[in-house]
Amino acid sequence: MKKTDDQILVIFGASGDLTERKLIPAVFDLYCGGFLPEHFAVTGVSRSEYSDEAYRQKVVFENEFILKKEAGEDKLKAFADAIFYQPLDTKNTDSYNTLKQRLQTIDEAKGICGNYIFYLATPPSLYETIAEGLSHVGLNKAENAWRRLIIEKPFGYDLESAKQLNSKLLACFDEEQLYRIDHYLGKETVQNMFVTRFANSIFEPLWNRNYIHRVEITAAESVGLEKRGGYYDSAGALRDMVQNHLFQLVALVAMEPPVKADAESIRNEKMKVFQSLRPYTKEDIKTNVIRGQYLGSKVRGEDLPGYREEEGVKEGSKTETYVAMKFFIDNWRWGGVPFYIRTGKRLPTRVTEVVIHFKPNHHHLFAHDKSLSNAHNTLVIRIQPNEGILLKFDMKIPGAGFRTETVNMDFHYDELTDVYVPGAYERLILDCMQGDATLYSRGDSTESAWQFVDTILKAWEEDDIPVYGYPAGTWGPEHADNLIEGENMTWRYPCKNLTDDGNYCEL
Repeated sequence: MKKTDDQILVIFGASGDLTERKLIPAVFDLYCGGFLPEHFAVTGVSRSEYSDEAYRQKVVFENEFILKKEAGEDKLKAFADAIFYQPLDTKNTDSYNTLKQRLQTIDEAKGICGNYIFYLATPPSLYETIAEGLSHVGLNKAENAWRRLIIEKPFGYDLESAKQLNSKLLACFDEEQLYRIDHYLGKETVQNMFVTRFANSIFEPLWNRNYIHRVEITAAESVGLEKRGGYYDSAGALRDMVQNHLFQLVALVAMEPPVKADAESIRNEKMKVFQSLRPYTKEDIKTNVIRGQYLGSKVRGEDLPGYREEEGVKEGSKTETYVAMKFFIDNWRWGGVPFYIRTGKRLPTRVTEVVIHFKPNHHHLFAHDKSLSNAHNTLVIRIQPNEGILLKFDMKIPGAGFRTETVNMDFHYDELTDVYVPGAYERLILDCMQGDATLYSRGDSTESAWQFVDTILKAWEEDDIPVYGYPAGTWGPEHADNLIEGENMTWRYPCKNLTDDGNYCEL
């Protein structure tokens, strides 16, 4: 275990939903697990007026996400004693001097020696403003101490805004100080993809165009907008899910083995994947990218509204709630192997998984009998829920002849009952505390991903490319099935539980 330096975690947007639901509970879990240093403090910053005691009451003693852990009154009080609050007008540059003085006071009282993390749990429009304010009063750098800045997605709205954001941030902080957080990368099963590939000789020799037919990644959500209509209608599935979460999964699946298992080596290899993405032509976008929008439907006896009937959505909106696409990575390892990704809201179940479809055996030994299979072997890496790994292969059915049947071999994380699995935010915050940027995005990678996505966004704006409707509770527009190459091949339709595979699927 790496040593965690004494430090102050400064959370901007401290009165917001993300801080109360995710960040403070994640830090509390770190505290309960003994991962925090001896000298530590959290300082909440926002426009709301709270005293230290009132803020502690709100985010600790009345926080349902902490209380449900049943940690005991003594632990709650000891943790709350390390939490402070500073009201601040983030748009007023001069007010950052007040924050600087307050941090120095806490620093001296706790003996922390000037190490600060600034977590921006704010709207993206404030990222540049806060970075400039911190820089203006010298909080971005310190002698004999470190300063780090965590930024939540989205990292820009398009390629131009992403470049502008990176430029403004780099004017105030060095790249080594910037931590662009993507909570998907904090999930244990996402990190286990790295180990599955590079620690097992049964997989790595086969992880290339010679043995893999196609790669398929699904990130499905069963919910709708959940009162986020105003934000979502200006973003859409491509910006909200594909540019960040799904492309980070693509990079982990497709990257070359890094020289070392450190942040710089791993992020260099991920960057090479984004550089190898085959650019779309306008014609490619029309045939290889499908966008959809959910329609009203009755699901399990409940009447669900269509997207355009949701609160905050503009009348006649063409914002996509579903995206499926086929693309290629033009390098030696993946030349000619199609990658398929899809994501959507109001699909049959909540599930995220990576599916590796291996090529069928070249020697069609059972082809003379059409009742016998020559099926593709499949490796399914389930990220959520029911996290685990599933391998599908053929076995002989007992009896005369060579009739075969596909069987499953599976592993589930919940079988490791004696192992503590940290939450995504818990893991990522601890990594930043310890200066490990492995699971954080680098600026050049975000720009490369935006460059690929930007072409699609512009084509959607300029050309009359249809938005296909699909009933809520289904797997999206039927046109997405035409993306999959090969006779009798289609998307994998996963179940909520990995062990139910092959028995039925969510319809």
